[in-house]
Amino acid sequence: MLIDDIKKRIIVAMKAKNTQERDILKVVLGDLQIQETRKGEALTDAESQQIIRKVIKGNNELLAAANDPAVAEKVGQENAILDSLLPQSLTPEQIVEALAPVADAVLAAGNDGQATGVAMKHLKSNGAEVQGQDVSAAVRQMRAG
Repeated sequence: MLIDDIKKRIIVAMKAKNTQERDILKVVLGDLQIQETRKGEALTDAESQQIIRKVIKGNNELLAAANDPAVAEKVGQENAILDSLLPQSLTPEQIVEALAPVADAVLAAGNDGQATGVAMKHLKSNGAEVQGQDVSAAVRQMRAG
Protein backbone atom coordinates (compact mmCIF):
# COMPACT_ATOMS: atom_id res chain seq x y z
CA MET A 1 0.00 0.00 0.00
CA LEU A 2 1.14 3.50 -0.79
CA ILE A 3 0.52 4.72 2.77
CA ASP A 4 2.91 2.07 4.11
CA ASP A 5 5.56 3.16 1.59
CA ILE A 6 5.16 6.78 2.72
CA LYS A 7 5.58 5.76 6.38
CA LYS A 8 8.78 3.87 5.51
CA ARG A 9 10.12 6.83 3.54
CA ILE A 10 9.41 9.15 6.48
CA ILE A 11 11.53 6.92 8.73
CA VAL A 12 14.34 6.84 6.15
CA ALA A 13 14.17 10.63 5.79
CA MET A 14 14.28 11.06 9.57
CA LYS A 15 17.36 8.84 9.85
CA ALA A 16 19.03 10.74 7.00
CA LYS A 17 18.05 14.05 8.66
CA ASN A 18 16.33 15.09 5.42
CA THR A 19 13.84 17.48 7.00
CA GLN A 20 12.28 18.68 3.75
CA GLU A 21 11.38 15.18 2.56
CA ARG A 22 10.20 14.20 6.04
CA ASP A 23 7.99 17.28 6.33
CA ILE A 24 6.26 17.00 2.93
CA LEU A 25 5.71 13.27 3.41
CA LYS A 26 4.17 13.93 6.83
CA VAL A 27 1.83 16.50 5.27
CA VAL A 28 0.71 14.01 2.63
CA LEU A 29 0.39 11.22 5.19
CA GLY A 30 -1.81 13.48 7.31
CA ASP A 31 -4.04 14.24 4.31
CA LEU A 32 -4.32 10.53 3.53
CA GLN A 33 -5.14 9.61 7.13
CA ILE A 34 -7.83 12.31 7.29
CA GLN A 35 -9.44 10.89 4.15
CA GLU A 36 -9.24 7.36 5.59
CA THR A 37 -11.00 8.54 8.73
CA ARG A 38 -13.72 10.27 6.72
CA LYS A 39 -14.18 7.22 4.52
CA GLY A 40 -14.14 4.81 7.45
CA GLU A 41 -11.89 2.31 5.68
CA ALA A 42 -8.45 2.09 4.13
CA LEU A 43 -7.83 4.08 0.96
CA THR A 44 -6.93 2.30 -2.24
CA ASP A 45 -3.67 3.21 -3.94
CA ALA A 46 -5.66 4.97 -6.68
CA GLU A 47 -7.42 7.15 -4.09
CA SER A 48 -4.11 7.87 -2.39
CA GLN A 49 -2.55 8.85 -5.71
CA GLN A 50 -5.44 11.21 -6.40
CA ILE A 51 -4.87 12.97 -3.06
CA ILE A 52 -1.14 13.27 -3.78
CA ARG A 53 -1.97 14.78 -7.19
CA LYS A 54 -4.18 17.36 -5.43
CA VAL A 55 -1.28 18.33 -3.16
CA ILE A 56 0.98 18.67 -6.22
CA LYS A 57 -1.66 20.80 -7.95
CA GLY A 58 -1.84 23.06 -4.89
CA ASN A 59 1.95 23.33 -4.87
CA ASN A 60 1.92 24.25 -8.56
CA GLU A 61 -0.54 27.06 -7.84
CA LEU A 62 1.74 28.27 -5.05
CA LEU A 63 4.71 28.00 -7.40
CA ALA A 64 2.96 30.20 -9.98
CA ALA A 65 2.27 32.86 -7.35
CA ALA A 66 5.66 32.68 -5.62
CA ASN A 67 7.87 35.72 -6.11
CA ASP A 68 10.65 34.47 -3.88
CA PRO A 69 13.14 32.17 -5.65
CA ALA A 70 13.82 30.29 -2.40
CA VAL A 71 10.13 29.43 -2.02
CA ALA A 72 9.93 28.39 -5.67
CA GLU A 73 12.95 26.12 -5.25
CA LYS A 74 11.54 24.52 -2.08
CA VAL A 75 8.14 23.89 -3.66
CA GLY A 76 9.81 22.45 -6.77
CA GLN A 77 11.79 20.03 -4.59
CA GLU A 78 8.63 19.06 -2.71
CA ASN A 79 6.87 18.32 -6.00
CA ALA A 80 9.79 16.12 -7.08
CA ILE A 81 9.45 14.14 -3.84
CA LEU A 82 5.69 13.80 -4.32
CA ASP A 83 6.10 12.82 -7.99
CA SER A 84 8.35 9.97 -6.89
CA LEU A 85 5.37 8.50 -4.99
CA LEU A 86 3.24 8.31 -8.13
CA PRO A 87 3.54 5.73 -10.89
CA GLN A 88 5.30 7.16 -13.90
CA SER A 89 2.82 8.05 -16.60
CA LEU A 90 3.41 7.81 -20.32
CA THR A 91 4.76 10.81 -22.21
CA PRO A 92 2.78 12.18 -25.19
CA GLU A 93 5.24 10.45 -27.55
CA GLN A 94 4.73 7.11 -25.79
CA ILE A 95 0.97 7.67 -25.89
CA VAL A 96 1.08 8.17 -29.68
CA GLU A 97 2.93 4.83 -29.97
CA ALA A 98 0.42 3.12 -27.66
CA LEU A 99 -2.47 4.45 -29.77
CA ALA A 100 -1.12 2.96 -33.02
CA PRO A 101 -3.70 0.09 -33.00
CA VAL A 102 -6.60 2.58 -32.82
CA ALA A 103 -5.05 5.36 -34.91
CA ASP A 104 -7.76 5.05 -37.59
CA ALA A 105 -10.53 5.45 -34.99
CA VAL A 106 -8.77 8.46 -33.46
CA LEU A 107 -8.39 10.10 -36.87
CA ALA A 108 -11.98 9.29 -37.87
CA ALA A 109 -13.51 10.85 -34.75
CA GLY A 110 -15.62 13.96 -35.33
CA ASN A 111 -13.55 16.26 -33.13
CA ASP A 112 -10.62 16.25 -30.72
CA GLY A 113 -12.91 15.58 -27.74
CA GLN A 114 -14.35 12.43 -29.29
CA ALA A 115 -10.88 11.35 -30.42
CA THR A 116 -9.57 11.82 -26.88
CA GLY A 117 -12.44 9.66 -25.60
CA VAL A 118 -11.50 6.86 -28.01
CA ALA A 119 -7.86 7.20 -26.97
CA MET A 120 -8.59 7.18 -23.22
CA LYS A 121 -10.82 4.12 -23.55
CA HIS A 122 -8.06 2.23 -25.38
CA LEU A 123 -5.30 3.31 -22.98
CA LYS A 124 -7.29 2.55 -19.81
CA SER A 125 -8.33 -0.86 -21.14
CA ASN A 126 -4.64 -1.67 -21.50
CA GLY A 127 -3.90 -0.45 -17.97
CA ALA A 128 -1.75 2.48 -19.09
CA GLU A 129 -1.05 5.20 -16.53
CA VAL A 130 -1.72 8.48 -18.35
CA GLN A 131 -2.62 12.08 -17.62
CA GLY A 132 -5.58 13.56 -19.49
CA GLN A 133 -3.62 16.57 -20.70
CA ASP A 134 -0.93 14.30 -22.17
CA VAL A 135 -3.56 12.22 -23.99
CA SER A 136 -5.09 15.41 -25.40
CA ALA A 137 -1.68 16.58 -26.61
CA ALA A 138 -1.00 13.19 -28.22
CA VAL A 139 -4.40 13.19 -29.95
CA ARG A 140 -3.86 16.72 -31.30
CA GLN A 141 -0.43 15.65 -32.53
CA MET A 142 -1.89 12.59 -34.29
CA ARG A 143 -4.74 14.52 -35.89
CA ALA A 144 -2.49 17.39 -37.01
CA GLY A 145 0.06 15.32 -38.77
